[in-house]
Order: sequence, then structure tokens, then C-alpha cells
Amino acid sequence: MEYSVKVDAFEGPLDLLLHLINRFEIDIYDIPVATITEQYMMFIHTMNELQLDVASEYLVMAATLLQIKSKMLLPTYEEDMDEIEMVDEEDPREELMQRLIEYRKFKEAAVELQKLEEDQSHVYTKPPSNVQINAEERTQPQDEGLDISLYDMLSAFQKLMKRKQNKKPMQTKIARQDIPIDKRMSEIVNELKAFKGKKSFYQLFPYQERDHIVVTFLAVLELMKENEIVVEQQHNLDELYVSYRERNEEE
Repeated sequence: MEYSVKVDAFEGPLDLLLHLINRFEIDIYDIPVATITEQYMMFIHTMNELQLDVASEYLVMAATLLQIKSKMLLPTYEEDMDEIEMVDEEDPREELMQRLIEYRKFKEAAVELQKLEEDQSHVYTKPPSNVQINAEERTQPQDEGLDISLYDMLSAFQKLMKRKQNKKPMQTKIARQDIPIDKRMSEIVNELKAFKGKKSFYQLFPYQERDHIVVTFLAVLELMKENEIVVEQQHNLDELYVSYRERNEEE
């Protein structure tokens, strides 16, 4: 199955939290703060590793998660029930949970509106003509399927860095060599053209140097954005495969 790609920009910290909740199948009404905070901080760390600009709202959310986590770790003391009335303590997750629920409603509504827009784009008001040609055009395969978002690519990058660290320690010698992204993009395209098939995402990173890994990852994102390559995944959370997008002569 071919996936459409969305790598233009981050949609905000709530979008990232909702992505993590869906990915790990977490109950939005009973969020395990320790787990979600750990995963959120891993994404922030990865963004910093890639030298991507992290908006202040992401850092504010990180501080909020840490505050909620610390409140839930505080011990509770039992007091004499005869002297005080029973009062239910407010769940420190409540405000965040309500924000996520509202955000999910708007996000789902946006998806429905997008579907309506796509359906409307298939409606033609002109008188029918060349029915056979139009029928052939309408039967062409559409790019359907789940989106591979920037968060999914960052998850693949996290796995890549773990593999590299387990295989061989990163070099500590200072041997900086700037690699232009345009040059690396051309190398990847030529490599995929010559391979004439699907390559594992991890096969695009043959070297251990951090600079080369980062530049290669950013080059892959640019090629996805320019629709030069195809990224496929058999099932959710499976390994990614990359291939060159063959173009027709008309294109």
C-alpha cells in the first residue's frame, strides 16, 4: 500500500500528544502521564538532534507534562476522617484531558470536511462528453491509505539512531565535513534508480557519522515533499521501505 506523505510542518504539541495516544493505544480518559511524558520528551530530543526549530509551545507543553507527573508522584496523607469532610481531589490530568478531547473533535471534523471537499471535487456540472475517456480517467488509482506524518518519520529516525549506537559507537574524533542536502538528495535518487526496487529506510544510512545521518534524513524528507520518492509500509509501526517514483512521459 502506498502512503501519502505530509512533512510540511508540525501541527502543535496537542497534535503530537494525540499521535502518541493513538500510536500506543492509550485511553484518553486515563492517560499514563509517566509514559506519555517519556515519549514526548524523546520526540523533543530527536527534534533537537536534527537541529529543527522547536517552537516555544512544545517546551511549554513539556513543562506542563512534567508538572502533572510531579503532582501525581506526590504522596497523599491520611487524616482523621472525623475531623474533616471527604473531598475528592481534582485529577491533575483533567485540564489536559479536556484539551485533548476538544482538539480531537476539531481534528475529526477537519477530516470529514476534507472528505466532503474531495467528494465535491469529483462532481462535474458540464454536459457529458467523451464518456469513455472520462470513465478511464476516473478509474485511475488514487493515492489512498494512511498518512506517514513527520512524527512517523521521527520515530523511524529514533530507531535508526538506536541501531547505530548498538552496532558501533559514534565517532568522537572531530572530522567535520559539510554535506550539502542537494548533493545527498541526488545521491539517494541515483541509488534508488540503480537499485530498481524497494530499499529499507535503514539501508539509506550506511555511515556512522552523525552529520551524515542527519543530512541523509533531511534529504529523504525533502525528496518526499517533492514527490520524488515513494515511502511504503505494510502495517502500522512496520519497517519503512523507499523507492524511486517512476514518472510517465506526460509528467
